[in-house]
Amino acid sequence: MSYSQFKEGYRAVGTLFLDLGLSGKRIAVIGKNSYAWVLHYACAASVGVAVPIDRELSPEDMHQFIVSADCAAVCADKEILEQLQPIISSKRLLLPLQDTMSPIPADDTRIDTIPIDENEMSVLIFTSGTSGNPKGVCLSQKNICANIFATSQIVKITSRDKTLSILPLCHTYECTLDCLLILSRGACIAYADSLNAIRRNILEYSPTILVVVPALLQLLDKRIQAAIVKNSPVKYQTMLKASSISMTLPNLPALVRMAIRRKVKKSLGGKIHTCIVGGADLPSAVVEDFLAFGIRALQGYGLTETAPLLAGNNDFYFNAKSTGVAVPGVELMIDSPNDAGVGEILAKGDNIMLGYYNDPVATANTFRNGYFRTGDLGCIDKDGALYIKGRMKNVIVTANGKNIYPEELEARLLEKETISEALILSGNDHNGSICVKAKIFPNLDSMTELIGHLPAKEELQAMIKSIIDEVNNKIPDYKHIRVFEILEKEFEKTTTRKIRRCGINLV
Repeated sequence: MSYSQFKEGYRAVGTLFLDLGLSGKRIAVIGKNSYAWVLHYACAASVGVAVPIDRELSPEDMHQFIVSADCAAVCADKEILEQLQPIISSKRLLLPLQDTMSPIPADDTRIDTIPIDENEMSVLIFTSGTSGNPKGVCLSQKNICANIFATSQIVKITSRDKTLSILPLCHTYECTLDCLLILSRGACIAYADSLNAIRRNILEYSPTILVVVPALLQLLDKRIQAAIVKNSPVKYQTMLKASSISMTLPNLPALVRMAIRRKVKKSLGGKIHTCIVGGADLPSAVVEDFLAFGIRALQGYGLTETAPLLAGNNDFYFNAKSTGVAVPGVELMIDSPNDAGVGEILAKGDNIMLGYYNDPVATANTFRNGYFRTGDLGCIDKDGALYIKGRMKNVIVTANGKNIYPEELEARLLEKETISEALILSGNDHNGSICVKAKIFPNLDSMTELIGHLPAKEELQAMIKSIIDEVNNKIPDYKHIRVFEILEKEFEKTTTRKIRRCGINLV
């Protein structure tokens, strides 16, 4: 679809919304990532208020958000409308997401002259809720446009770029950085058929940019490393197995290095140069591995409430160990830092939300002297680079008052190929004292390859204990993992692949 077609579609759908009396009304948008989703979202945010809702939710949960937001209309994929129809009120319009609409009369210019108040809510988005408590975040067009403009100043994207949209568009991270930002630069968007089809779609569309979560990049890194070891000459395999790609590549002959880089790039479509990464912590080793292949992994930090980007690595600042510097127009500060400089991250800027939907108390509590309280802990170095330590509510406080950040220990565990997922939480040792507990979902395929057979229960226990002992040897005694549990199935996650820190995961 061309940009001129998008403009025609925008005028057609927007005019339909006006004819249906939806001016100033809430309009839910639910469906798979698609051109039609973007078209209806853009029109909803112009005519009234767009309410993007996660298509992975049950019809009952979708209905709850639709009612909570008091949506006058629901634009959704056909199969979702069929699921909602029996339970939704007849007063709400049900409209199918469509790629094409009937053209409108040339003299009907209402959609082009709708006044936009920069301080009015244009998007109401419900957070994914890793803590099991989603909130409605009220964003204005000014919030979102400020973030688009700030990002475009520090990360060069041109009309020659192409992205493959993978993450759900109902989340601000994907919608702002992998849709609206891309459209603002005149670049191209392709949509992944499914998570299972990503590899095939990458080869099909040859993207130059990917916007991903760390879990996907870590998975790619492990698969690439395994493929390199398998396909390399035998005399180099021991060296490649012993260390990370970024550490090993410089020690290989130039021709071998060139061949590896060429094959890796080809496996990723041949044209990729940048990955934008956010949503969780990304180990610096993964960043360095991709850099060794000639691909920048630009780690950033933000929240739904900040539309979303607050800080990031970019064309002018790159540090594999940091989540980057504040984007233009954003001011960051650390509140009540401890001796190590760690405190709550506060932010101020035009991208900060208007507030929480119908919750003045929560809105008031999340602002302090004009700064937004992120609820995240971090520190800022002399260069202005931000380092994330974890969520305030996740911190484990030991009996002697020491603070332990679960995310740090989870990152150390996930460096091991034999561990697929890990969750660190507060537990009790055999004396009943508070201690660090690890819940681990192992990578049985990797373990089987390592020892030559599927591990028995005792072998599995011994392998995990060995990894934990190795991690404990590198950290202070008070941070040691004292108790661990091996899971038989994956953790429950949000649609952006974040492990939920609530419900069954904590049992």
